[in-house]
Amino acid sequence: MNSVVLIGRLARDPELSYTPSTQTAVAHFTIAVDRPRRQGEDQGADFIRITVFGRQAETCDRYLSKGRQVAVQGRIQTGSYKNREGVTVYTTDVVADRVEFLGSGQGGQSQGQSQNQGSYQGSYSSQSRGGFGEVQDTGFSQPAGFDGFDDLPDTFQAAEDDIPF
Repeated sequence: MNSVVLIGRLARDPELSYTPSTQTAVAHFTIAVDRPRRQGEDQGADFIRITVFGRQAETCDRYLSKGRQVAVQGRIQTGSYKNREGVTVYTTDVVADRVEFLGSGQGGQSQGQSQNQGSYQGSYSSQSRGGFGEVQDTGFSQPAGFDGFDDLPDTFQAAEDDIPF
């Protein structure tokens, strides 16, 4: 079985391109996934490259940006290529079947930027339609006046870092 589920934040904006032969959209982005932390150790993270295809790739490019939290479900794919010096470089990517946007639409941005970004809360799956993506409404919509999780009281946000597990 080759299945992976990750939750992390985008390390940079997605990069969208199209395949030359079929003009299928392909988006690449990297997410930072926190490692488990032991008492007295600094928090570490793994930076994992994600590849998304089809309409889902275009949606990710349109709505995701650096700092945005996402959940990714997919499979691990390995590969290799020869670099300019002729050395074989091995790669490991996660090919996403589903990308779900989490948290507020602001990601790591300041309050003054892009107020409409992430206004749709849903999940995007490529499991149907032969891998070309399908929007699935999760039924969650933000209440009027809710600007995301930045509206939580400061005491609640501070407690998030002190959870003992």
